[in-house]
Parts: sequence; C-alpha cells; structure tokens
Amino acid sequence: MNRKHLEWIFMICLVAGLGSCNLNMPKEKNTSFETLTVEKQDITVPVKYSARMKGRTDVIISPQVSGQLTRIAVTEGQRVTKGTVLFVIDPRNAQLDLEAAEASLEAALAAESSAKLEYESTKNLFEKNIVSQYMLTDAENSYKHAVASVKQARATANRARVTLGFCTITAPVTGSIGEIPVRTGDQVSPGMQLTILSGNSNMDAEFSVTEGLVEQMVQYGMSTADVDKYIASLPDVTFVMKNGTEYPHKGRITSMTGVVNATTGSLSCKASFPNPEGHLYSGIQGTIVLPYSEKDVIVVPLNAVVRLQDKSLVYKVQADSTATAVDVTVEEVGNGKDCIVKSGLSVGDQIVTTGANNVKEGQQVLFNEDN
Repeated sequence: MNRKHLEWIFMICLVAGLGSCNLNMPKEKNTSFETLTVEKQDITVPVKYSARMKGRTDVIISPQVSGQLTRIAVTEGQRVTKGTVLFVIDPRNAQLDLEAAEASLEAALAAESSAKLEYESTKNLFEKNIVSQYMLTDAENSYKHAVASVKQARATANRARVTLGFCTITAPVTGSIGEIPVRTGDQVSPGMQLTILSGNSNMDAEFSVTEGLVEQMVQYGMSTADVDKYIASLPDVTFVMKNGTEYPHKGRITSMTGVVNATTGSLSCKASFPNPEGHLYSGIQGTIVLPYSEKDVIVVPLNAVVRLQDKSLVYKVQADSTATAVDVTVEEVGNGKDCIVKSGLSVGDQIVTTGANNVKEGQQVLFNEDN
C-alpha cells in the first residue's frame, strides 16, 4: 500500500470518527421571565401641585411725599432688617417748612403768654369792681383764642416734622428687596412704587387642590367647622424648585378656602415654610409635594404594565405556565417604578414583570430557579 492510499484511509476514518462523536452543540432556549404574586399593601403616593412662593408680609414701598430722590441706600435682592434706611428724598423743602412751623409756634406761645397775663390782670381788676364784665369777657376770649392758636401752630409743626420724616423711607419689616424701578435723581410722588419688600422670614406657597382629590382625602364633610380640623390632620409638605432641588425645610398647609372655584373646580390653599437662611424669594415657582397614603391597595411594578394605545395590559400566568393578557386600570404613584392597580387583578394572581413587553399571548413562561 503506497503513501497516497494511506492518506485517503486516514481521512475516511477521521470523518467517520467525527460523525460518531456526540458534540455539545448550542440549543435554542426559551426566554425566562420574572414573575410576581399579587398582594395588597399600603403605599404613600406623592401628590404634586404647581405652586408660587410669596412672602407672608410683602410690602409695597411707596413715598408719602413728593420730591427728588437723592439716595437709594439698598440694592435689589439685599436682605434688610426692620428700620433700615431704603430711600432718601430731598428734605430741604420739608426742613424749611418745619422751621417756619416752629417759628409760628414760638410766636403763638408768646401771644398766649401775653393774653394770659392780660386776662389775669383784668380778672383781678374786675374783682375789685374797677373794670366791667365786658372787659373781663373780652380778655378771656382773647386768651382762649391764643390757646387755640398755640394748638394749631403745634399741630402744624408736628405735621411738618412728620413730613420731614417721610423724606427718609425705612424698612417696615425684615425681608428682601425686590426690583427697584427708580434711579437717583428721579422725581417721585405718593403712590409711586419704589420697590417691594418681601418679609421672607416665613413664606407662603400658594397652590390649588382639585376638588376630586379633596373628596378622596376628606373622610368628613368640608363644612366650615371641619376645615381647621382637616388642615391640622394633613401631613407636612415639601417644596421642590423648578431645577429639581428639594427645599430642606418642611412646610405645613395653613389655609384652604371652603368654596370650590366654579371655573377651575379647585380649592385655593397656602402652605407655610420657614425661611431662616433667606433662600426663598417671592415669585419663585415650583412644586408642592403632599404625601397621600393609600391603604390596602394592589401595587405592581411599572415594567409589568404593557401600554397598547389607550389600553394597559398585564400578562397573567395561568396554571399551565402560559401567559394571558388582561386589561387593567392603573394609577402611577409618582416614584417612577410602581403603580396602583384599580381593576383587573386580584390578590394571589401571578403576573409577568421583567420581560412583559416580550411576552406573546399563550406563550409558555419559564420561571427563574429562585421563583
């Protein structure tokens, strides 16, 4: 047998040997799904409302006298205490008016003193039957007129003093300065808005609660007598700013109108927040988060719910391990991972969670080893 024949025999044996070997080739496997047994539980739902912050004692700062604005002593956003000088109006005319009023008062006091001496002298002479009753009455009237003139002059001087004081505008409350639309040198007059001083040691978040939710939460009638009791029973609320930052101090709902707005179908509410660091300002918009407790409800993961147009489906695992789609009514709880099932499932039902989007009707579901 030559070498060529040996090579052919070797190749034939090799092929036959490979064909007879039992190779572990990859096999197709069914997809494995995670499942959950439905049960009831308590859950806290974060109910959210759009809100706007407002200082509890926001004050519009306006001048009470006319004149030229000679000094702006604060800047926008500056935090000031009660009594801090904010604006100064040219006081020269008011100072001159005060000096004139004080001079008139001094003249009236002098006239009163002379009239008093004259009256006392005439009265003494009348008692000695030296002068007539007419002269005594005339002297008495002159004295009374002088006394009245002093009162009038004193009132004029006091008014001039107050007017001079109005030339220096001070902060009526502690708070933060808002926008200042005027500039030094502007002519100002009573009623003109110079700025808004937000008394922000405590802030109120204004928001509206829907009538439907109130009906859910209130277990007794919203009569006037019940409002205070209901407000006191509400939990603390959280304020979340537009950038997603959560304000570190909790707030309390302090007021709720007892009348539903006929146009919006809502109740206006206020929640009070402490503002010790002054981080909250009037006009800030954000979200009020009210934790609302749902008790004894069916809660399932959001990944178990398949959305098909206007329907929500959950795949229920049957006794033979096949999946059947059932319509459910769900309500998201706002935590991004769970929802409450209002209808369609019962306690003890087994549903597909992870992988639900890949399930086909009637498909046999293979369970993980730990299930």
